[in-house]
Amino acid sequence: MTRPINLEFSDKYDRQHAEAYFRKHQAGLSRRLSNWRDLQLARRALALADEPGLVLDLPCGAGRFWPLLAEKPNRVIIGADNSEQMLRVAAEFQPPEVVRRVRLLQTSAFSIQLPENAVDSIFCMRLLHHIGEPANRLTLLRECHRVTRDSLIVSLWVDGNFKAWRRQRLENRRQARRKEQGYQNRFVLPVATVEAEFREAGFEIQEHLDFLPFYAMWRVYVLRKVPGHGR
Repeated sequence: MTRPINLEFSDKYDRQHAEAYFRKHQAGLSRRLSNWRDLQLARRALALADEPGLVLDLPCGAGRFWPLLAEKPNRVIIGADNSEQMLRVAAEFQPPEVVRRVRLLQTSAFSIQLPENAVDSIFCMRLLHHIGEPANRLTLLRECHRVTRDSLIVSLWVDGNFKAWRRQRLENRRQARRKEQGYQNRFVLPVATVEAEFREAGFEIQEHLDFLPFYAMWRVYVLRKVPGHGR
């Protein structure tokens, strides 16, 4: 295991923010439609990964994907997050019959408190687009390679679509706001860059699934572990 890396934005997840995070995906028609599409892609990714039996959901946030992960009756789910408050909100707000299926673990994605080959698959949604430093992304990916036995399902923002192009056009105005904030917490990654990082960390790409092809930035990758990589 490696030393934990602390992302500045992660410190905001107190109880109030955790509860707001739980509610936001049901706030309004557009978010409900977005959530529906997220779940559709996640379900497809799990099928492509051969419906893994032991899944580490990291970061699990407020447990948004737990009901989906629990659709497979004999699946064991480890719900893990760096935030204690996120885990508490997830355990309180998700359906009790789902929560009973989940083992909770407070841990950093950069230093996962599990042994090698501990799970069949790691389900890592909506984290990688927050990580701008290539070295930090590689640390996370290598930790996932260490802990998963077979697959990694990961989502992120990629270029080569309308929204990424539009975001780039607004870059100059955002630069000024970033100076005030002191940091940037969302990043669009070139496809070639991130796919090279996957390979460097010891994964091969099985499939990618786009939220809305050629329009949206969100992409889900299904990666397979290359055994013995880096040893």
